[in-house]
Amino acid sequence: MERIKQEPISLDDMLIVSDGPHIRSDRTVRRTMLDVIIALAPAMIGSIYFFGLNALKLIIVSCISCVVFEAGIQRLLKREVRIGDLSAVVTGILLAFNLPAPTPWWVAVFGAGFAIIIVKELFGGIGSNFMNPALAARAAIMASWPEIATNYVNPDGISTATPLAIMKAGGSSLPSLTRMFIGDIGGVIGETSAILLLIGAAYLIIRKVIDWKIPVFYIGTTAIFLLLLGIDANNIIYHILGGGLILGAFFMATDYSSSPVTPKGRIIFAIGCGLLTALIRVKGSMAESVSYSILLMNVAAPVIEKWTRPRVFGEVKRNESR
Repeated sequence: MERIKQEPISLDDMLIVSDGPHIRSDRTVRRTMLDVIIALAPAMIGSIYFFGLNALKLIIVSCISCVVFEAGIQRLLKREVRIGDLSAVVTGILLAFNLPAPTPWWVAVFGAGFAIIIVKELFGGIGSNFMNPALAARAAIMASWPEIATNYVNPDGISTATPLAIMKAGGSSLPSLTRMFIGDIGGVIGETSAILLLIGAAYLIIRKVIDWKIPVFYIGTTAIFLLLLGIDANNIIYHILGGGLILGAFFMATDYSSSPVTPKGRIIFAIGCGLLTALIRVKGSMAESVSYSILLMNVAAPVIEKWTRPRVFGEVKRNESR
């Protein structure tokens, strides 16, 4: 057999440092982001089917704005332009998914700028953001234009309260569970169809892009604490299918940069998200709470990771008396 000649490995090749999180894998950032886009595709198609051209416009404007802002700020900061990794596109899709269909296009542009410039690039770029950029942008939009951010419409274009808002107000005219599962209800454009989101989530789990622990423990904890806080068992399924719980649990709480890497840390993080989601929904003034719950736990993630990281072999406990 012909011997294959191996090129010598230089010291420069051995000392390559990349953006965190540092996970041993052959998967590239671009491949991961492409998988996320593929997983979001069913919900994207569903949002356009249910909410029409308004949804398509928001997705396009949001994605283009995120890419342009990322390229611009990276050039301004004299960094390598890395829009080819598709992370800005994912942020754009998730941002659009968190907006109601009637949202003006300029709100999507504002959200894209806030997500990319303030939350992502000013903290060092991909792998360095301490919270999910799309959710942070939604929180900023909610604080700045609450009327726009909560202007929900049914797929027929008629303004409506979401199922969670109806339950919060004590109403009983809820849509059927079939309509909620399919997505024929009011809400932001990317959260309404549970079946389409779950198809994408299954793809990500099969492809091992995300770990099942965070979404499963998040949704399970939310259901348990809702019961403990007095929500009728018959309404628990409405809380799971309504609002952004499925979208947030599978596509945003699992963000590599802003969630713990350690297995125990992921479970604690997910339980914290579920507890906060249930607590805010029942005791807070808002019907929805997924965005704020994930953002609050994003802030706590470094502390969780610090206290759940495995002890290094041979590590000696510091003598506190010194």
